[in-house]
Amino acid sequence: MADIRLINHPYVNEAQLNLIDYPALRVLHAVVQTGSFEKAAALLNVTPSAVSQRIRQLEERVGAALVVRATPCTATEKGDWLCRHMENVGILESELLEHLPALSDRDSPQERVTLQIATSADSLGTWFLEAMADFSKSSNYLLNISVDDQDHTAEWLERGRVIAAVTSMEKPVAGCRRYSLGALRYHATASPEFVRRHFPDGVTKEALARAPSLTFNQKDRLQAEWIRRTLATEINVPTHWLPATQGFLDAALLGMGWGMNPIQLTRDHIAAGRLVELIPATPLDIVLYWQISRLAADRLAALTRTVIDVARRSLVSADVLHLRHRAG
Repeated sequence: MADIRLINHPYVNEAQLNLIDYPALRVLHAVVQTGSFEKAAALLNVTPSAVSQRIRQLEERVGAALVVRATPCTATEKGDWLCRHMENVGILESELLEHLPALSDRDSPQERVTLQIATSADSLGTWFLEAMADFSKSSNYLLNISVDDQDHTAEWLERGRVIAAVTSMEKPVAGCRRYSLGALRYHATASPEFVRRHFPDGVTKEALARAPSLTFNQKDRLQAEWIRRTLATEINVPTHWLPATQGFLDAALLGMGWGMNPIQLTRDHIAAGRLVELIPATPLDIVLYWQISRLAADRLAALTRTVIDVARRSLVSADVLHLRHRAG
């Protein structure tokens, strides 16, 4: 049962795939999923030396390293592609056993498939977790959710590290289907005390160049993008680094700096006067898309429906974005 995208991938050719046996791929997947040879051995009910030997034989057949031996163990790029292939096989097997349960081995526990998915920290902290929880209640799949900036999650799909992702990339990733979700709306917010102290004469270029901002990590461009769109300029602003969605909000509430916070987290604080917008009515809308591997899209249609349903309830709709764009 060959994965077409795997065969066409430049790092794994069809001749190599024919050398690979599925029991060996399951061992590889277990090592990457658990993060160690010992945990994989316990999961598979074999010895760690047997796992090590199977991985070594598989690497010799493929002609490349598949596992980075570290703590935890991780997959190489080629290893990632093989693991995603095993996920696709697992999805197909799960579907088959639903229709033909007699084929399953009743004496052995049913192996559950773990879906690898990527999203941004802000989406996870505002709306995406609800979608995953809803899906998990009606599905036997397990989920492994990875976090990266929404501008970079598409790279996880391109490298074969995940089967689906929430991304700001409008162009479909090769081999994926793309669905529009709406926009995650941000406001430039700070505590009233911070605004009084740092912007006594209003939010000017000079004041922004002195007032501490908040930045999630080196990939976070939201603050710079808000300045560019709102003031039509670029400013090098001083910043605190805070790689946590809740910590980002708390830092703004405590007067540590100003930053772009999702409206879902700031709405009540703004209404209560605990936070204020630096410049009223200047939101920054980040349009989001759901991209999922075509190989799995039909069989994971329930996952896509759940993501879209929750997004429509939580995000700014395309119609609102269109009206705002025309009004601007």
